[in-house]
Amino acid sequence: MTPQCLQLLIQGQVQGVGFRPFVYLLASQLKLNGYVVNDGNGVKIEIQGDENTLDCFQRRLLSEMPPLAVIDHIECHQKALINATDFTISVSESSNIKLGITPDVALCPDCRAELFSPENRRYLHPFINCTNCGPRYSVVNRMPYDRENTSMSAFELCRECREEYQNPVDRRFHAQPVCCLQCGPKLRWINSQSKKENFTDPILETLRCIQTGGIVAIKGLGGFHLVCDARNWQAVEKLRSRKRRKAKPLAIMACNRASLGEIGFCSDYSAELLSSQSAPIVLLPKTVRADDLIAGVAPDLNCIGAMLPYTPIHYMLFHAAAGYPTGNAWLQQSQDLLLVMTSANARGEPLLIDNDETIELLSEVVDGYLLHDRDILQRCDDSVIQSVGVHPAIVRRGRGLAPQAIKLRDSTASILAVGGFLKSTVCLSRDNKAFLSPYIGDLNNASSRRYFDETVAKIQQLLQITPALIVRDSHPDFYSSQFAQSMASQLGCEIIEVQHHHAHVAAVVAEHQLTGPVIGLALDGLGLGTNGELWGGELLKLAGAEFDRLGHFTPLPLPGGDKATKQPWRIAAGVLHKLNRGDEIESRFSGFGAASTVVQMLDKQLNVHETSSAGRLFDAAAALLGVKLTVDYEAQAAMVLEALAGSVKEKERVTEWDTASCYQLGPNGELDLYPMLSILADEPDAILGAQLFHKVLVVALAEWVMLAVKNSNITQIVFTGGCFMNTNLRDNLHKCLSEQGVDVYQAEKVPCNDSGLSLGQVWVAQQFLKNKGKR
Repeated sequence: MTPQCLQLLIQGQVQGVGFRPFVYLLASQLKLNGYVVNDGNGVKIEIQGDENTLDCFQRRLLSEMPPLAVIDHIECHQKALINATDFTISVSESSNIKLGITPDVALCPDCRAELFSPENRRYLHPFINCTNCGPRYSVVNRMPYDRENTSMSAFELCRECREEYQNPVDRRFHAQPVCCLQCGPKLRWINSQSKKENFTDPILETLRCIQTGGIVAIKGLGGFHLVCDARNWQAVEKLRSRKRRKAKPLAIMACNRASLGEIGFCSDYSAELLSSQSAPIVLLPKTVRADDLIAGVAPDLNCIGAMLPYTPIHYMLFHAAAGYPTGNAWLQQSQDLLLVMTSANARGEPLLIDNDETIELLSEVVDGYLLHDRDILQRCDDSVIQSVGVHPAIVRRGRGLAPQAIKLRDSTASILAVGGFLKSTVCLSRDNKAFLSPYIGDLNNASSRRYFDETVAKIQQLLQITPALIVRDSHPDFYSSQFAQSMASQLGCEIIEVQHHHAHVAAVVAEHQLTGPVIGLALDGLGLGTNGELWGGELLKLAGAEFDRLGHFTPLPLPGGDKATKQPWRIAAGVLHKLNRGDEIESRFSGFGAASTVVQMLDKQLNVHETSSAGRLFDAAAALLGVKLTVDYEAQAAMVLEALAGSVKEKERVTEWDTASCYQLGPNGELDLYPMLSILADEPDAILGAQLFHKVLVVALAEWVMLAVKNSNITQIVFTGGCFMNTNLRDNLHKCLSEQGVDVYQAEKVPCNDSGLSLGQVWVAQQFLKNKGKR
């Protein structure tokens, strides 16, 4: 057959993932000639042979590509024949780089097998990796992703490692973090009291400390973890006390799925997530015995956050605890060791990544440090995924997921979006791709704000993008808003503001690439509305860069303003006052010295703000039922309320309840849930009350949304906002609306909480630019 020559231009996650060696091996196997090369857009292949063999090559290119490779787009052109008698990997072409950044990846099965094979030269090597696994984003300083541009540049390759690195058929060909025991980073143990260092067996020293009730700071991929024995309640209590984390749930690490059986129900889907390349923390339903076996890890909640080992260091700890078994069979067997693994940081501040800073700041928190000398250049918290229920949700997008690009429907000039105030992220777009940063956190302290500034600078530097437009939240007092104004002035570029809940809805529209108008149900803590009021229980119609407010929850009082978000009893007091039951406040909340003051504030309407927030509705219900009068962390009351509702089968009284009497749909699209709150105020059974609350909320929201569907003829419905982390609400409302013939969309690639705001802001800004171009 007459030979042909094809040029394939491939875009996506195709550099630094073993794609060129894969192409080389496939072409060589099929006896095709040509070359493969990295360029500024991805990978270019020029390949020639007969038509049938080229067709086979293209099919296998897609079906057999490396595990980390992601192809977004392929262009195929016929070319004149080239002068080639074999197939080669050419030197990378330098040009304008338009690439993303590959996230860090969990240890692959091949490296794991080598790690515990005594005959392998990387036996028990704590930094074993290959093209298919290991650090990426956390070690890169600048693009392109070459060794000299990473923190591995400090470690010169030995002869054997260099041969692997330069061999196109080797699994470690151009694996930038490749190293071995001779040429790689080194572990060391430091006792925090004696300051004594141990380079001989730091893993064993770490394990001994943990097993004797100590707390250890362990340096991981994207930052440090605080680690203790999850089965030792005294160690857990000591960790909480030293970290000043009274009740917020802690994550645990187990050796494998079998080791989780006593504490969590791990479905096949959850197990798949746990053992995936991203290796996130996965929220699992607790077993009946969980709170006895790991007391204090996740108090009052119905789920436990669990993860599996994802670095060689993690595996080596479990290997030592198992008694140093030979081979890999032990990895499938249940292991007794369960470790608390929580981010090493001061409350509300960024994850620690520097050795010296960690030793200084955690000197009174930990009993020892497991350190190494490979610098972490980009901090990245563990990702968290909620696998409970029918529709999973990302809670936090970090290691393993960020900053992977999200494909957009439209291609526009580059946009920088700076998100909001809580659970901050930033998002930078290029053409039709949005690069969402890892989770930054709340911007309520100087350290987090510095980290925010660094993230904005670093994501621009790594992606080599200067934004043409900057987007911020409409709240002028947010640090991110003030930062955006300053940056826009410095760059001389345009800036626009996007209302908080508009951005929430737009984030879901963006990731699903929806067209046409949608009805958005935005339920969250609060955001500044266009009328200057605090919104949070919103029914919106979104069409392009514009939105209309179709309805909202009847506002709730917040006596004392922001204090009420930390003391839900104040919101409950405000509800009682609205229900003309203000005389009950002091007796109900007699344990709080401010109760009489709150009564006076409500009577005189002094320092009493109002909000339509759904999050505060959960707080009010929890406080009226006596479930949670004060909270130690955001959404605690709502999470405890959800756990109560799911703790037993739905009670008969709830099943038979006339839910229609518990709410009213008022004029101007207002949803009034005060009748339900009045019932809860008199309900002595907290479990029944929690179940009734969830049932009424689902029924009321479904009727509210369907009325908007009827009035607008819009059948695309979007769920968004942090309240949709509630599985009971999310799944039951989704089912209820789907059965009525509408299409329901929710966040899948990004969190539905405020971490997704920056993506939504980018989408709105794209519509703004499109409209501007039409004028």
